[in-house]
Amino acid sequence: MKDNVFPVTYSTLESSALVNRVLTQYKIEAIENCQFWNRGLSDVYLVETLGKPYILRVSHHHWRSQSDIQFELELLDFLRQRHLPIAYPLRTTDGQLFVPIDAPEGQRYAALFIYAPGQIPVGDLNPKQSWQLGETLAKVHNTALDFRCTAPRQALTLEYLLDDSFGAIAPFLQERSQDLEYLEGAISRVKLQLGDFPCEPPFWGICWGDPHSGNAHFTPDEQISLFDFDQCGYGWRAFDLGKFLQVSARAGLSKTVREAFMAGYQSVQPLTEIEINALRAFTKVAHIWVWSININMAVVHNWCRLDDYYFRQRLEQLKHLASPDCPLF
Repeated sequence: MKDNVFPVTYSTLESSALVNRVLTQYKIEAIENCQFWNRGLSDVYLVETLGKPYILRVSHHHWRSQSDIQFELELLDFLRQRHLPIAYPLRTTDGQLFVPIDAPEGQRYAALFIYAPGQIPVGDLNPKQSWQLGETLAKVHNTALDFRCTAPRQALTLEYLLDDSFGAIAPFLQERSQDLEYLEGAISRVKLQLGDFPCEPPFWGICWGDPHSGNAHFTPDEQISLFDFDQCGYGWRAFDLGKFLQVSARAGLSKTVREAFMAGYQSVQPLTEIEINALRAFTKVAHIWVWSININMAVVHNWCRLDDYYFRQRLEQLKHLASPDCPLF
């Protein structure tokens, strides 16, 4: 970086430059428009061509490494070859799954995806869609048991999901001693319950990492497509179910919808008793992990979100998930 260029933490890449420097590396139809669409854990651009739309995703420098990106995209390419309904990445004209970008803050990675047909369910999932989502997740879990990749990626272990997350959250609770004590105790109880959980297939394998209604499209003829595997990795399949239930509880999805998801999953892959008994613990793991991700993102993009209400709400939600008054399914 030149000495006279002010350092940056995050940059928004210009759409026209992405068209000229990145999208020219793909064999797609003539581009009519490339528009910045959404800022999340990655930046998403909607690419409209004469033939059909695509999604261009650009990773954030502070969030994903080249190895992380390679693992995820190879997984999606593997699932595509196995005919799973996912939004898969296209390859460049020289056969690569991503394009590195030298952004002002450092290396970032762009990948072009097909546009998942359909749309996010209006008003959230109905029971039939929820059943279908559970069924498809089970097929992903079973199929991905054969996936092999040389690129390393952080596994979804308790150390990563809980200990690292506590390290991100705890500094913000130093003046809230009771809340900090509660969080420490909750993590200790979960680790005690899950400490001996089986770490071999079929219990342990590839997880989607973020299964919920916002990451699935449904067509009018009830075809499903999954997308956003940014949080994928090796982990417990029960964790994926816990993540869905955690998001569902926070969104207020009905018990009928949650039951349909579990029934759809078990129509393909029945769960063992130890997995069913561990689901509440995994919902708490998912909540704490998402909490830490949100903090890490807010520190970079919008620190103002980290106010007193934010932390009170997160602690209340964690306590609710631990309560028997919160039925999972």
